[in-house]
Amino acid sequence: MTRTLRDQQRYAAPPAGGPAGDGTDAPPVVRFAYDRHTWKEVVHLLADLPMGIFGFVYVVVMVVLGLGLSVTVIGLPLLAAGLLGARQLGKAERARARGLLGVSVEEPTPIPASPSRHGGFFPWLWTSLRDPVAWRNVLYEFVRLPWGILTFAVTLVSLVVAWPVLGFVVRGLANVDRMMVRALLSPSDSLERRIAELESDRGVVVDTAAADLRRIERDLHDGAQARLVALAMGLGLAKEKLLEDPDAAAVMVDEAHGEVKLALQELRDLARGIHPAVLTDRGLDAALSSVASRCTVPVKVAVDLPARPAPAIEGIAYFTVSELLQNVSKHSRARAASVEVWRSAERLLIQVEDNGVGGARLDGGSGMAGLAERLGAVDGLLVLESPVGGPTVVTAELPWRDRGPKD
Repeated sequence: MTRTLRDQQRYAAPPAGGPAGDGTDAPPVVRFAYDRHTWKEVVHLLADLPMGIFGFVYVVVMVVLGLGLSVTVIGLPLLAAGLLGARQLGKAERARARGLLGVSVEEPTPIPASPSRHGGFFPWLWTSLRDPVAWRNVLYEFVRLPWGILTFAVTLVSLVVAWPVLGFVVRGLANVDRMMVRALLSPSDSLERRIAELESDRGVVVDTAAADLRRIERDLHDGAQARLVALAMGLGLAKEKLLEDPDAAAVMVDEAHGEVKLALQELRDLARGIHPAVLTDRGLDAALSSVASRCTVPVKVAVDLPARPAPAIEGIAYFTVSELLQNVSKHSRARAASVEVWRSAERLLIQVEDNGVGGARLDGGSGMAGLAERLGAVDGLLVLESPVGGPTVVTAELPWRDRGPKD
């Protein structure tokens, strides 16, 4: 069973291991005073001072320049770039803590390093300026300089004149460092990761909507519009020949009548691709039966819903099944297929199965990856099971929302 990358991350079990659950080489609770963990801690504590000086100077210069120049056009972009740099400092500190202190925290969700293609400059600027991860990294660099001076001095003195208690002193100081790393350099998963997911989902929705608009424009321009232009020209010529050559005019009118029928059919197909009337009027059962009747493979449809969901969810479910049945027609070489739709708690579930050759993948070029992204953008889920030789079973989940009184 294959999930999208995002859902693999969302549902993955936390790894086992050290004190942060990270599986790194964390020091044991009980250990010898001068083992390798102690010497790693000594190196970390002595490095606190030079690293603290560098980080402190960086954030002070970055904040002073950014805020001082905020009245100009370069101030806020400079501050945003400085915050991105602070994120990199935090990444380096997490790596140092992982290597020398045996403690690690998850990497925070990245933000775009430059204006995104669907967001633009100002959304990127605003996202960077209010990035909580970067500001916590700035706070970490501020407080670490005085702490680094203290740890450097105490560790150095202990190495020279307090050898018998070195292990205990170093262990206590290192534990404080561990707490600082966990408190200030770790992501607050529940909020920050969800915000990042929603921002990514918004980009998927915007891209999908833009692609749909381009498709509609292309279909109108190349299909119905071109046919109607030809129709107008044909009727104009027929009008000119009406008196001098009625028979030729009749032939041209007959041809124009055929063009009208084709144009109407193309407009109906286009309207069905935007939002089919049968879905609005009669719901998913009738709409999916209509889709199944156009599939090249016999399809059995079973819809068991206590009520109709919200129009947006109903539309997504319709187009999901439509795209999956198109894949069945084009790629599966199946003899039969089935579509089942039902509600489970607060989720709308869709399952499309065929007895074809199998071997489908999310990255196989059949549009499954794009479909998974579009479902993820509305907090949905796509699960694919398609062993070589078949059968192929695709399960989609959507959040259930009831129809409002105006729907």
